[in-house]
Amino acid sequence: MAAVATGASGPQCAEALAAAAGNSSSTSFRRRVPKAGGAESSGPRLVSISGTRPSVRNGQLLVSTGLPALDQLLGGGLAVGTVLLIEEDKYNIYSPMLFKYFLAEGIVSGHTLLVASAKEDPTDILKELPAPLRDDNSKKELDEDICHKTAENNTKMKIAWRYQLLPKMEVGPVSSSRFGHYYDASKKISEKLLEASKWHRFFLPEKVSSTLKVEPCFLTHGYGKLLQFIQNIIYEEGFDGSNPQKKQKNILRIGIQSLGSPLWGDAISCTESCGNNHSLTKFLYVLRGLLRTSLSACIITMPTHLIQSKAIIARVKNLSDTVVGLESFIGSERETNPLYKDYHGLIHIRQIPRLNNLICDESDVKDLAFKLKRKLFTIERLHLPPDLSDTVSRSSKQDLADSAKLLGPGCGTMAGGKKHLDF
Repeated sequence: MAAVATGASGPQCAEALAAAAGNSSSTSFRRRVPKAGGAESSGPRLVSISGTRPSVRNGQLLVSTGLPALDQLLGGGLAVGTVLLIEEDKYNIYSPMLFKYFLAEGIVSGHTLLVASAKEDPTDILKELPAPLRDDNSKKELDEDICHKTAENNTKMKIAWRYQLLPKMEVGPVSSSRFGHYYDASKKISEKLLEASKWHRFFLPEKVSSTLKVEPCFLTHGYGKLLQFIQNIIYEEGFDGSNPQKKQKNILRIGIQSLGSPLWGDAISCTESCGNNHSLTKFLYVLRGLLRTSLSACIITMPTHLIQSKAIIARVKNLSDTVVGLESFIGSERETNPLYKDYHGLIHIRQIPRLNNLICDESDVKDLAFKLKRKLFTIERLHLPPDLSDTVSRSSKQDLADSAKLLGPGCGTMAGGKKHLDF
C-alpha cells in the first residue's frame, strides 16, 4: 500500500522538490525566460534608435552621413556625440552637397534636425535637399549609371597589381537596408517628407542685434547665440537623457554651414593676428562638450582656405573628431589634364576619431577622388589610366636601343641585337 501511495504522489512531490531547489539554489547561469509581453528581463542594452547601428569595433552608436561610401571610409558611420568637419572646396560647390546629404538622411531616418546658417535661410536649404531613392525604385533608376560603370571596368586594363588588394567602394543601392540611403541629386525632396519631419532653424541675420556690445575676451554674438540655441534644444527636448517621460529615443542632427566665415562676425579670415581669434576655438570646445553628453551628431562646413592663421586651423582640427577635406579641380591645372577627366576633385580623410583616447586615427586610404554623375555623388579610388600610346612605345624602344649601344660589350651584349626587352 505504501508503494502504491508513493507512486501516486511521486509526480507532485517531484515538482515541489524542483521548485524548492530552484528557489534556494538559483545561479547566474540560469536561463532568463522572456515575459508575456515579449521583453526579456535582462540587463541594460545599447539604445535602439531608428537610423542607427552599433559600431563593430567598439559598440559606439553610429549614424549615417548620407553617403554609404563615406560611411565605409569612416569606419561604418559617424559616431553619436562627435563633430564632423568638412573643409570646403575653393568655390564651395561640392561641400554643400555633403551637408545636404547629411540632413536628408536625418529626414528619411526620422531624426530631428537643427540647421544653422549665416548666409542662406535654413528653410531654403531644406527645400533643396536631394530626393531619397526607395529600395524598390532605386535599382531601376540607377541601372544606367551602375551598368555603364561596370562595363567600363570590365573593358579597361588593370593598372597595377596593388589595386586588386584594395577593398571596393560601394556605388549602388543596398536593398532592405535601414542604415544609410541613396539620393538622387537631380530631384528635390518631397514636401510631404518635410512636413512630416521635425526641424529647427537658426538664421543668424534674424538673431543679430546691432545695439549689443561684445567684449573681446568672450564669444562673438553669433557664436554665443548659436550655442545658447543648441543647448536649449538639447535640454528642452530631452536629447541629454534628462527627460524621463520621453520613452522613444531620437537623434538630433546638427548642421552648421560655413562656420568661421566673415558672415558669422569672425575676423579670422581677414587677418592673421586678431584680438578675437579664439572665439571659433572656444565655440568648438563648448559645442563638443554638449555633444558628448547627448544623443546628437554635428556636421560643420568651414572655409579653411580663407583662414589666414595656420595655428588656428590646427586647433580647429584638433577640436573636431572627424575631418574630411574636399579639393576641387575647378580653376586648377588638373581640370584640363586628361588624366583626371573622369573625376571632379579629390577627397582627403584627414582625421578619424579614436573614442576615449587622446589621439585621433588617420586613414590608410590616400588616393580617393569624387565625381558628380547625373544622379549620384560617388567616391572612388583614383585610378590613372596607363600611357600606352604608339608614340611612347616607339620612342621608348629607340631610347633602349641607343642606350644598349652605349653600354659596350659588357652588360650590353645581350641587348645589342635586334630584340629588346620591353618593360
